[in-house]
Amino acid sequence: MSDTVKFPYFYRTVPSELHLCAGIIKLLKYFGWNWVGVIAADDENSMRAVQILREGIEQSGGCIEFIETIQESSSIMIQNVTNIYNTIITSSAKVIILYCNRDFTDVIRYTPIWQVPGKVWIITAEWLFLFPSNNVDRKNTFAFTVGKRTIPSFHKFVREVNPALFSSDAFIESWWKDLCNNKCPKSIQRSCSSDETFDYILHCDIVILGSSYNVYNAVYGVAHALHDMITSGSRNSILLRGERENVLDFSPWKLHHYLKKLRFNNVLGEEFFFYENGDLAIGYDIISTVILPDGTRSNDIVGSYNPYAPPEKSFNINEKTIVWEDLFSQAPPQSRCNPSCLPGFRKLTREGKSICCYDCIRCSEGEISNQTDMDTCITCPEDQWPNQKRDACTPKVITFLSYEEPLGITLTFIIIFLFLITAVILGIFIYYQDTPIVKANNQDLSYILLISLMLCFLCSLIFIGRPEKVTCILRQIVFGITFSISLSSVLAKTITVAIAFQATKPGNKLRKLMGSRFSNSIVLSCSLLQALLCLIWLCTAPPFPYLNMRSETGTILIECNEGSIVAFYCVLGYLGFLAGISFIIAFIARNLPDSFNEAKYITFSMLVFCSVWVSFIPTYLSTKGKYVVAVEIFAILASSAGLLGCIFLPKCFIILLRPERNSRNS
Repeated sequence: MSDTVKFPYFYRTVPSELHLCAGIIKLLKYFGWNWVGVIAADDENSMRAVQILREGIEQSGGCIEFIETIQESSSIMIQNVTNIYNTIITSSAKVIILYCNRDFTDVIRYTPIWQVPGKVWIITAEWLFLFPSNNVDRKNTFAFTVGKRTIPSFHKFVREVNPALFSSDAFIESWWKDLCNNKCPKSIQRSCSSDETFDYILHCDIVILGSSYNVYNAVYGVAHALHDMITSGSRNSILLRGERENVLDFSPWKLHHYLKKLRFNNVLGEEFFFYENGDLAIGYDIISTVILPDGTRSNDIVGSYNPYAPPEKSFNINEKTIVWEDLFSQAPPQSRCNPSCLPGFRKLTREGKSICCYDCIRCSEGEISNQTDMDTCITCPEDQWPNQKRDACTPKVITFLSYEEPLGITLTFIIIFLFLITAVILGIFIYYQDTPIVKANNQDLSYILLISLMLCFLCSLIFIGRPEKVTCILRQIVFGITFSISLSSVLAKTITVAIAFQATKPGNKLRKLMGSRFSNSIVLSCSLLQALLCLIWLCTAPPFPYLNMRSETGTILIECNEGSIVAFYCVLGYLGFLAGISFIIAFIARNLPDSFNEAKYITFSMLVFCSVWVSFIPTYLSTKGKYVVAVEIFAILASSAGLLGCIFLPKCFIILLRPERNSRNS
């Protein structure tokens, strides 16, 4: 009827079924009832409303467990009611919507359907409240009724008006007599003789229904429209019953123009007007059983729905006044196919079942759900991680290899210990610099090698602590250059040993290369080449601090990004090249006759060095978190200690414990 094309002259004085269905859906959503049953009359109006309800409930995420229709045919009424009753008592839905007109409502209130315990009823007719069946408590029932207002002087009019002024039939006469019953509210109770009073009260409360206010507004609406038409000048004088009277001369459609523009305030100060489609701007009251301050129960307004009000004010419920049945385990009761999925879980619809029937599964790693019944979990931001319940994201723990933790303290002590050992060995070599074992193996190279090893140990300290821009650059650069100096010194020693035996042959030109200048040039040139590689690295893609949020679960690892992985492996590859050349030359010269031949020790030291760094690469690539730094520090310490132990400890043993062997004749 709201279709203005088909019905251009239709005006509502009651809300549309669309708004009634929307109000019911609002109520369901407010209490979280997403699993309901529907009972409706088999008339066209009810079936259309059921379709609207179905669409609205499904759009809001709810489901209808069953839809039952009440047949009008008396021949199958008993069986129909029995079937509906069995459906209700076996249903898991705690909420049932009863959508039917007054005639069907009168039938239902006398059937077992209305007496099923443990159910919440939502009805569209107030009659079940006004005229309940015996022994039925109306708790847990919500009725949508047209908004009721107390019209000034209306109750006084009902009490005092003479019924003879109106047309009469059997129904109207019984209604007037009902108003004489002492069970009627005092505000509308009439004073009547005893023969006018009925023991059975039927129509008393009709006076206070919202329909009275609707009729009142409708009559005044037409009156105002007629008044506007009269005052607009559309009048004509005609002769009627022999007298001249001013009467309206118009076709009914002419009133449409004035009703369409109608706008006035009624006696209660409420604005009255029609929308473009002829709908009246009125809403619904929601009534239920409430507890009054004196402890008595009364059917009163517990909420309202006005589709024309602002969204935030269109629906309201006074939940504190509602009385819930004792059969419910919680208040308000829940009507769901299965319990809600708590925060930290998400819904997983069961195959072949309604979307409201689902299992709850825990959110995956890195995801949370902070509301109940979420369809999908939310991925936490990169710098956050789910808490234990996975219902909130918490900041990730920032981690790096620090000096305060046990691993950092242990590594620091090892570094200092190895540094001091190297310093002591350097002191021993300086103290015994005039002895044959020190002089025989190019003592300048020994000093350079020991100092470079001390720097190698110290550079490991840069790897510990919070990575900064400067420390990230110094880590790889200092490591690369100091190690290249160490390996260059070892290479120079190895070449010196090999040349020394060749130079002893008469006329051999290699004797010219026996000086310290040649060995120092090897150290300098090899180190400068590594420095050049490092400089290119710094100019193209230098290392920088990086927040690695995916290395370890729940942590943010502050690490140094190499910038250029190619440059990083070029530096390591160059060190490997120096070590490999030293190993090959030393291996060839290991059996040359000499009391102080270092070639054998250098061979072992290079074997240790290469073994450490060959095993370092796969370990480095497979390790995660701050332990990557620990692996690199271990490789530096192990390889440096290998050089120190294999080359210098045997000499210290001879110098300190076997001094008799520290002579040219031994």
